[in-house]
Amino acid sequence: MSQLASIFDQWNLTTALIVGDSMIDAYFYGTSTRNSPEAPVPIINLAKKERRLGGAANVALNIKALGATPILCSIVGKDRNGTQLKSLLEKEALSTQGIVEDESRCTTVKTRVIGNNHHYLRIDEEETDLIPTDVENQLFTTISSLVQTADVLIFQDYNKGVLSPNLIKSVTQLCNDSNVPIVVDPKHDQFFDYQNCTLFKPNRKEIVEAYQLKEEENHDIQSLAQRLRKDLNAKNVMTTLSEEGVLIINDQEHHHLPAHPRKILDVSGAGDSVLSVAALCVALELPDPTIAGLANLAGGLVCEKIGVVPVDKAQLLDEATRLGME
Repeated sequence: MSQLASIFDQWNLTTALIVGDSMIDAYFYGTSTRNSPEAPVPIINLAKKERRLGGAANVALNIKALGATPILCSIVGKDRNGTQLKSLLEKEALSTQGIVEDESRCTTVKTRVIGNNHHYLRIDEEETDLIPTDVENQLFTTISSLVQTADVLIFQDYNKGVLSPNLIKSVTQLCNDSNVPIVVDPKHDQFFDYQNCTLFKPNRKEIVEAYQLKEEENHDIQSLAQRLRKDLNAKNVMTTLSEEGVLIINDQEHHHLPAHPRKILDVSGAGDSVLSVAALCVALELPDPTIAGLANLAGGLVCEKIGVVPVDKAQLLDEATRLGME
């Protein structure tokens, strides 16, 4: 068995605890042949509606698709969409034991309108205030009961209110005490709250904005990433650079891996796939170039598909083997 095949097999024995903002990704698919006489917008003749797991729930789907066991810890509203999100989890044979209901908020839904394979519009139903203290305590108790089963914990932050500074600190301490590595996909509100994590995965735009720099100017991303690693006391920072690939650094070295040529159809969900592969590699304590290489490859493969879809494990292995990533 090749080294790559052995890694992929070991994922089957790995459990990932995913903590963060879950949502439903809804789609209206159709065709457009004319514009509306009422406004300068296209008319979409609706052909199909679809609802999928999104946000942290899509990370759980990716972890499952890679052969590992995901346990999602998240918040839903006590509403119709919350019930449907749990039903979607059950349909995918994903555990709902980490799902906590919050009566004070709605379940997040992102609805995309797709016509002629073109993304015309997105409509968001959401509430982004931080969850109440009692709900936060309930979620932390749930996480505490599950963390001993985990080989890695993933923070998936979409700034929808689940990941408060206090919850991040408490869960991080819990994981550090239990020797469970932590992988983070951040957003701006709590960007610097993820202290003492194992791997922090921002994109270029997020790093630049975090340090209040102008995005249109040229910046030394390697220096910024190293500064960020020190500010967070993180073991690794892995920065995704879109068409320029990915940069991963630790306190001693850095690796810049270029992107592979792709026909990009939709970048939705690519970050979730990158995060999921990176997290499973971290759980196995793989070298930085392997973590970044496989994660970078996974993100590219997902961008070739329409909509938020999990990475295909067999395709990922075939591509990694073809590229000689042994």
